[in-house]
Amino acid sequence: MSTFTPVYGERRQRLKGLLQEKGLDALLVSHAANRYYLSGFELHDPQCNESAGRLLILARGQDVLCTDARYLDAAKRLWPENDILIYTHDAPAEIAARLLDAKRPDTEKFRVGFEGDALTFDFYSRFFKDGALEGIRADGLTESLRRIKDPDEIRRMETSCRLNHELMAWLPSVLVPGRTEAAVAWDIEVFFRERGASGLAFASIVAANANAALPHAVPSETPLPKEGLVLVDVGCRVDDYCSDQTRTFWVGETPSPRFRETLSLVQEAQRLAIEAIRPGVVARDVYATARSFFERHKVAEAFTHGLGHGVGLETHEGPSLNSRNETELKPGMVVTVEPGLYDPQWGGIRWEHMVLVTESGHRVL
Repeated sequence: MSTFTPVYGERRQRLKGLLQEKGLDALLVSHAANRYYLSGFELHDPQCNESAGRLLILARGQDVLCTDARYLDAAKRLWPENDILIYTHDAPAEIAARLLDAKRPDTEKFRVGFEGDALTFDFYSRFFKDGALEGIRADGLTESLRRIKDPDEIRRMETSCRLNHELMAWLPSVLVPGRTEAAVAWDIEVFFRERGASGLAFASIVAANANAALPHAVPSETPLPKEGLVLVDVGCRVDDYCSDQTRTFWVGETPSPRFRETLSLVQEAQRLAIEAIRPGVVARDVYATARSFFERHKVAEAFTHGLGHGVGLETHEGPSLNSRNETELKPGMVVTVEPGLYDPQWGGIRWEHMVLVTESGHRVL
């Protein structure tokens, strides 16, 4: 998106409406993906203990992009220079002071929402230390907007997903007995990069036989078998948006009866769950559709994780398809549907599609 693209301002206006509904005067945005969604500035932080910057969103007033001098030129490409705060040695105190400058004289206390899952205790204690700002935990406000993808976001995700489909069609050519899981994982990253992806959406999972029973297996020097299964769960990032797909392959001549039977169960559970997706359906009911199918076939104890999750700027975002989530599905949401069955002694099979909730039902991406 180009400099000063209106979509970011439109998103902040919708967020301001939520702040007013919650009785908040401002929101301190610390989560990197939320920062990017609202400003176009820096989708990623440099590392887990370092921030590229924060946003101050005022319910009534000019929003402020807060960062350090390393990012000044990048910030000026996206944000009016008068509304950029370059902090120096004490970011919490300097950002708090800028917020107090915006406080109306008739306001006794400034109610400031913060993202508790993205704010360290150290930053919190220094930001709210003098009591002039009242901290109110406000997790999920920006995320509630991110759940509904606009047409441009959907276009980007379709591009990312299309490249993932190309990868899956190509992948059997490198699933050669004797090659290691780690070597295949590197092949996957090269494939994505050479075809326009900016990077992986997450660390690739390539897992042979018993390793495939680990839902988040780490590729190792384990060689692919002459006859056996290989689970591959991968995603790429294109135009900032992620894809996420899993397939389980048979390496060798003839798939074993157990592989064929387990794969059939997983794929049928997925089909039924996808058919259940439409506006108004509650997330946990989609999960229950797959779970009930496995229960009828007496394999539910081998289904050890949720059915899926939202995808967008992050690989894992809302809404989750699990047994507890009462979120109502709405048009524009994109979720994964990825049932799996696992046996630590044998391996595991998972099969995953990304699904868009449409006005009339759903569409597999």
